[in-house]
Amino acid sequence: MADTTVLAQFQTADGEKTGPPLSLPANVTAEQLTVLINKFLETSEPRPYSFYIDEHEVVRSIQTDIIDAAGKSTEDTLVIVYQPQAFFKVRAVTRCSSSLTGHTEAVLSASFSPDGSQLASGSGDTTVRIWDLSTETPRVTCKGHRNWVLCIGWSPNGRVLASGSMDNTVRLWDPETGRELGMLGGHRKWITALSWEPQHLNAQCNRLASSSKDGTVRIWDTTLRRCVLTLSGHTAAVTCVKWGGDGRIYTGSQDKSIKVWNSDGTLYKTLSGHAHWVNTLAFSTDFALRTGAFDHTGKHPSTTEDAQRRALERYTEASSRGVRLVSGSDDFTMHLWDLSVSSKPIARMTGHQKVVNHVSFSPDGRLIASASFDNSVKLWDGHTGKFIASLRGHVAAVYQVCWSSDSRMMLSASKDSTLKIWDLRTKKLKLELPGHADEVFTVDWSPGGDRVVSGGKDRVLKIWKP
Repeated sequence: MADTTVLAQFQTADGEKTGPPLSLPANVTAEQLTVLINKFLETSEPRPYSFYIDEHEVVRSIQTDIIDAAGKSTEDTLVIVYQPQAFFKVRAVTRCSSSLTGHTEAVLSASFSPDGSQLASGSGDTTVRIWDLSTETPRVTCKGHRNWVLCIGWSPNGRVLASGSMDNTVRLWDPETGRELGMLGGHRKWITALSWEPQHLNAQCNRLASSSKDGTVRIWDTTLRRCVLTLSGHTAAVTCVKWGGDGRIYTGSQDKSIKVWNSDGTLYKTLSGHAHWVNTLAFSTDFALRTGAFDHTGKHPSTTEDAQRRALERYTEASSRGVRLVSGSDDFTMHLWDLSVSSKPIARMTGHQKVVNHVSFSPDGRLIASASFDNSVKLWDGHTGKFIASLRGHVAAVYQVCWSSDSRMMLSASKDSTLKIWDLRTKKLKLELPGHADEVFTVDWSPGGDRVVSGGKDRVLKIWKP
């Protein structure tokens, strides 16, 4: 068997051939293929790649994974699709380094700042807390809301924190001092989601969109603290809002539709197709939009112009293979949209047996993870919407998923009080993180990959480290 050869052709994910057809030994490993492709591409520094033949990944060797396991013939020309991976590797978090107490009601949202240096949490006790990550202790408590804090959102430059509450207001905070910078009032019902204008479109990072149960979305100028636009067109509660990298605003609603708005407030498109409430939206470029000018090296831009230029570079790279939008709904399905192609979904992703609560693209945009009340997390191809795998292990509803910044691991938070880390290479459970005493509502992996935060019904924020 050792001297069996196969005819192989390297190809990019977009279908472009690289190099001539090669005669390779069947026992060639993924590491050897990496050396070969780096030679063909003449890269200045060797880059890690993953290889797929007919959507089966080459993990060990072509013989083991493709010929033996997938039953491919050695007579056929094998098309090897190669995809670049992140240069850096995130280590899996394995231990709880701190349990941060202080909130007196459930923690409903927790989020790291775009550069990963700060951490904020919002709670049912009406406060927002900002935590010191170097000592893992409380830094400031932001008081002002008169009801539950439902969502929080960092401005792309990390200088302002916004929070949306059950008291129908959005408040702005200075994360350094915890001082309230302003209260944005106008919604008639509670705030469901917040989204800042991306940094590459607005260097000042001073425009914020808030969606509400009242069926409207308001655009705020956070410097002047006033509402500049109201987007009204939905006939029921707006559940989520996303400010896209193209400058348009995307909203999902309980009226079963997704609406796309121009930045001047006019309606651009209505995307229909779901048979029930739309709960969640995600872009393939979300990670680049969230982190703006900051990357894994931790370097801070010197000026606002520099920051905007870097944010634009990172967004352009993230959107180079096209921008996809995925929506998850109470109709148990997800739809994948590519608005540059059509106003109809390019894929209807079915398989969940209950409500789809949260969807998220991997930072490299290649995979989509969906969390559902059917206790499972499912993985889908981010480009075609094809089903890849079901990740089972949770024994109750899964509330949220989030990715490591190198796209190699994914984390899920559940009603069963655990977090689980999944290895995307094997599509299996890598680690279980028990520790919470009750349901885990929110989870976030820091953009640098060095820590995870989780919070929930037991009122404790836990920080997890490798």
